[in-house]
Amino acid sequence: MRVFCPLFILLLFNARLAPSWAQYHYQSLMNYLENRMLAMEERISLWHEQSNRYNSELKEFRQQATDLLERLGKDHLKLQLDLDGAGVRVERVEREMDYIETQNPPKPCTKAEDKMTEQEGIVKPNRKEEELIPVTGCADIVSSIRAMKILKRIGNPKGVWTRDTVTAKVYIFSGTEGDTVNEFSLVSALSSSPSSSRSISLPTFWNGTGNTVHNNHIYYVSEGSEVQIMKFDLRNGSLVDRAVFPVDDRSPVYTLNPETVVDLVADEEGLWALYGSKDNINLAKMDADTLDTEQMWDTGCPRENAESAFVVCGTVYVVYNTRPPSRSRIQCVFDVNDMVTSGEAPLLYFPRRYGAHSSLKYNTKEKQLYAWDDGYQILYKLTLKPKLWV
Repeated sequence: MRVFCPLFILLLFNARLAPSWAQYHYQSLMNYLENRMLAMEERISLWHEQSNRYNSELKEFRQQATDLLERLGKDHLKLQLDLDGAGVRVERVEREMDYIETQNPPKPCTKAEDKMTEQEGIVKPNRKEEELIPVTGCADIVSSIRAMKILKRIGNPKGVWTRDTVTAKVYIFSGTEGDTVNEFSLVSALSSSPSSSRSISLPTFWNGTGNTVHNNHIYYVSEGSEVQIMKFDLRNGSLVDRAVFPVDDRSPVYTLNPETVVDLVADEEGLWALYGSKDNINLAKMDADTLDTEQMWDTGCPRENAESAFVVCGTVYVVYNTRPPSRSRIQCVFDVNDMVTSGEAPLLYFPRRYGAHSSLKYNTKEKQLYAWDDGYQILYKLTLKPKLWV
């Protein structure tokens, strides 16, 4: 009995303390939960406050953005009106420039004394120092582009139209490839009745915009495994000759018209072919009867930004532009007879048009250029003047 009495007393003491320990832990848990709830309420209150502030700032920003957009709209309208007014003024200035260029074409800056051979008695005592000495025969140079006439808009944005050098018939090559050519009896027939044409089927496809018509024959470029020059007789409707054109590669002759590898043109001296090398435009004199290549030249005119070219009296005129269409200009000239250089020839601008020329074909009788520009058929009247003695 003495042994178990202290243990009994300890158990009795613990039984009396158990409720007080449970109550203590319960109270501590309640205090912890209450503190956590207070902290959460404080955070929720802070979130509400921040949300209200953000909403107020967002409303203020929306109002500022609305005001700014209204001001930008007004500024844009004002700028648009200013640009429209500037466009009208620029067009007026261009028309005035075209008129001035037409009335007062620039002159070559070459003196006669630099072009004359040393011969006694050629220069008269009273001759002016800068007087130009003309030559006879086919020795003209383009001095100005006098006028422009927009005839019609037929076909694709790119193409060729030209008039035969011995007849009044006009021929249309619409697009950059095909096997059909439309023939009109007169230029007026094309203008008044575009559906009155006669369709001519060629034996092979033509490629590019380098086709031309010369002395009752169509000369066109046909690309296959080789680049060939084809000669089609308009009188009997048959292919009379073909020849492989000696090009090293198929670089386009003009970078602004990459579809054209060879450009065939005609002038007072016959048939010519323009083709591209690595950097420059080359020229070849063709025999119109046999299609033989008689002679070749490197014109020194760059292919970059070139859109087209034409030949007058053995002189090549290369027309340049920019990829965003601007005013076309003759910026490089090459004369096979070394009578004119680019530095001596005047810088000529074409009247403002639609885009860039895909072809320019010179007619020797009318002294006109048949131009194709963004589907429009355009006539340019050229003014020629004699070259200088070499």
